[in-house]
Amino acid sequence: MKKLLVIGFVWPEPSTTAAGCRMQQLLETFITFGYQITFASTATKTEYSMDLEQLGIEEATTELNNPSFDTFVQALQPDVVVFDRFMVEEQFGWRVAEFAPQAIRILNTEDLHALRKAREEALKKEVDFTITDWRNHPLTLREVASIYRSDLTLMVSSFEEVLLKELGIPDRPLLHLPLFFDVVSTKEISYWPTFDKRTDFVTLGNGKHAPNVDALRVMKTTIWPQIRQQLPDAQLHVYGAYLPQHVYEWNDPNTGFLVHGWAEDISDILRNVRVLLAPLRFGAGIKGKLLDALRNGTPSVTTNIGAEGMFNDKNWGGSVADNWADFAHAAVQFYTDQELWERAQAEGITAFNNHFDKVTHQKKLGERLKSLEDNLDAHRTENFMGRLLQHQTLTSTKYMAKWIEAKNKK
Repeated sequence: MKKLLVIGFVWPEPSTTAAGCRMQQLLETFITFGYQITFASTATKTEYSMDLEQLGIEEATTELNNPSFDTFVQALQPDVVVFDRFMVEEQFGWRVAEFAPQAIRILNTEDLHALRKAREEALKKEVDFTITDWRNHPLTLREVASIYRSDLTLMVSSFEEVLLKELGIPDRPLLHLPLFFDVVSTKEISYWPTFDKRTDFVTLGNGKHAPNVDALRVMKTTIWPQIRQQLPDAQLHVYGAYLPQHVYEWNDPNTGFLVHGWAEDISDILRNVRVLLAPLRFGAGIKGKLLDALRNGTPSVTTNIGAEGMFNDKNWGGSVADNWADFAHAAVQFYTDQELWERAQAEGITAFNNHFDKVTHQKKLGERLKSLEDNLDAHRTENFMGRLLQHQTLTSTKYMAKWIEAKNKK
């Protein structure tokens, strides 16, 4: 049986984050591929952490800058290692390359962290973001170096894949692999509540993710008052784990702004509301909340940042607006116009099934893995930049880690 080692930035929380959902999907995919899986992390578990042992996955804790990992990975001798985000590859990639050199090294990006950070910084400075800001950001250099050092990088966003190719990164080490799900069947749709059985708006987001908290602030101060003025009886339901205290203090039944916190079954909630709102001003990757809305038949209103990298279809089951008056207007239209709502729902289901079908994307990943298994030496030989950066890593990061190890012993 082939062995997979996943080194997680955190323990996966599929009920609280899109990143957790993504990791769950990857783990379940490798199980179907027949891999024996070990999941290791330096992080601490939370009440929302997924029960990996229930899936037959072995759990392991590891430490930063500690040679115990070298012994661990040398004994395990995995066939494939997945680094969950570039920071993990920076810490452990050189150790895997040295002590399990035959293992295929895969980087799971979730999103381009440097892109998200550059956009956030531009927003705080109140200046327009440009791609040059991303290219010149110091995090971009680290992230791209990590991509080059890896044998394969999984990209959730088609937009971000294009950005990397425009930097000169070749196609071969990149694989567009978004979040994926079972297709929505006609039978499943027949059980959904119809337009007249649904009511209210919803917004979703983990409170540890800065773009979500910023979006809630915009919703509270600007968008919701405009919607409420036109729909005085409507309510907005706010769900998300780890919401900060000041967000809970925004709860106001008098204005219909209701803060609930974490929800165990978000699908049940989405199937009973009419519209999802996601006024994101910065961020990266693709948005799990929009996918959740699509697969539960709920039209949504978001921004260009929110919709980025998700669809090629013009008609995807929602509306895009960066002007808040237009945003509120679109929300009210979906809420009050049954014909528009039903058309958006139907278009959304088609777009979802076309772009995020689990069978299609699992097949792509399986084929790419097989190609790497058969041609790993040639693949690495062709990746001169990756070999160069790996060499430099082994002569810089390695010795920095050794220095920290010695310091910790003292």
